[in-house]
Amino acid sequence: MLTSPARTAHRHIDVDGVRVFYRESLPERADAPVLLLLHGFPSGSHQFRRLIDVLGTHYRLIAPDHPGFGHTEAPDGFTYSFDRLADITEGFVRGLGLDRFVMYVFDYGAPIGFRVAERHPEWIAGLVVQNGNAYEEGLSDTARGLLSLSPDTPGAEDAVRGLLTLDGTRGQYETGVTDPELVAPDGWTLDQHFLDLPGRKEAQLALTFDYHSNIERYDSWQAWLREHTPPTLITWGSHDPFFPEPGARAYLRDLPDAELHLFDTGHFALETHLPEIAPLIADFLDRVAKEHG
Repeated sequence: MLTSPARTAHRHIDVDGVRVFYRESLPERADAPVLLLLHGFPSGSHQFRRLIDVLGTHYRLIAPDHPGFGHTEAPDGFTYSFDRLADITEGFVRGLGLDRFVMYVFDYGAPIGFRVAERHPEWIAGLVVQNGNAYEEGLSDTARGLLSLSPDTPGAEDAVRGLLTLDGTRGQYETGVTDPELVAPDGWTLDQHFLDLPGRKEAQLALTFDYHSNIERYDSWQAWLREHTPPTLITWGSHDPFFPEPGARAYLRDLPDAELHLFDTGHFALETHLPEIAPLIADFLDRVAKEHG
């Protein structure tokens, strides 16, 4: 029996001068559980389009593009920092009138999402963490080397720009994947299209050089997890070249009741393991809605 994909709307909302683009599923129930999807580098809300198709009939999935990514349009002079991206995400949530939701944090979506969670713990009904790091042991040597760069480091800009090429973008999708043929080329080619837009590489340079601000807040985020103990589902690609498996297991120190699932894949786990991950998310959303409202 064929299952129809979810109906999806594609909208814009103005947040503090930023024209935020977002995708939103239109579920059958008006009171469907809400899942806010926060994407990572170098992607956008399109990385969730297959998940939205699969789950959006029964759940309200909302995926914005961060400033500097995808279809979102930021004004000239916008400051690309993780604090500012969190400001825009906070305003986005307010603009949509959301007051309680499960938050999916992936890659850059984790430091953005944890900032929002610190400001508004009452919003967070639960967490889905997919290769979104908040622990020192979750940083690979490759990540440590890259994230230690500053604008004053000789050769730093060239090193970062090397990641912003088509080969660099494709490598983030395929590194650590057992069978690269499972990864459709659409993701990295669309990412590269947006990276090549005017001003986008400069935005990515600024965010890379600001990443140290996230590492400096790991202790604070871990304390937040211990204090608020949100129901948490962790789905993690074990062979992520940036955020390896120890980063997934580290969450269990602060959230011993979290549900952990490791997958034999790389950074973009949904690309290869959507059939396994989507049912886990659906079951988690149902349990959170039933147990926590």
